[in-house]
Amino acid sequence: MSAEDVIKAWDQPEAAGAIHPTRGISEDAYRASGRAQAVLLAADIPAAARVLDFGCGDGRVAIPLRAMGYDVTGVDASPRMLAALAERDPGLTTFQSDGSDFGRHLGRRKFDAAYCLAVLIHHDYATGEQLVSNLRAVVKKGGLLALDWPVSDEPSDGHGWLGVTTWARERQDELAAKLKMERVEADRPWSVWRAL
Repeated sequence: MSAEDVIKAWDQPEAAGAIHPTRGISEDAYRASGRAQAVLLAADIPAAARVLDFGCGDGRVAIPLRAMGYDVTGVDASPRMLAALAERDPGLTTFQSDGSDFGRHLGRRKFDAAYCLAVLIHHDYATGEQLVSNLRAVVKKGGLLALDWPVSDEPSDGHGWLGVTTWARERQDELAAKLKMERVEADRPWSVWRAL
C-alpha cells in the first residue's frame, strides 16, 4: 500500500477507532499505552534529546515523551491527526509530512533520535524502505532509530491499511548496512538501530 493510500485511509472518520487496539478498550487504556511506550523509548534515548516522532498521530507517545523532558517534534501525514494532537498539547512542535519531504521542513537539522511506531507495518516494501532511508537521514551520527519494523520467517506485504507488512531479517540488514545503521540488541517491541 502506498503512503498516499494510508493517509487517505487514516483521514476517514471511521479510522479514529482503529488507531490503536487499546482504543477499543477505553481512552484511558489508549493513553496509558502511550505513556508505557514513552517510558520504553526513554530507556534507550538520552535524557533531553531532540527526538522526531514520525507517524505521531494524535500524540499518544509524543506528548508523554515531551512531558519527560524530551524536545519532541511530531510529524504526521494526516492533518486530522495533527489537529487532534494540537488540541491536547498546543506547544508540541509539529509539521505535516508523508516522510518524503523532511528536507523542506528541516533543512539540515538533525535529531538525536527518531522513532516510528505502527507506521511501517502499513506500507509496501518500496515505501517502507524509502521511509527508513529518510528517517536515517535526519538522525545524526551516533543517534538512535526505534522502528516498528517487524521481521518474519515468512515475510509478506500486508496489502491494506490494516494489514501488517513483515520483513525478512536479511532484507532489513541489507538496507541497514546500505544506510549505515547498526542493530542494537534491545528487548523492545520494536527494533532499535544506531546511526553510524
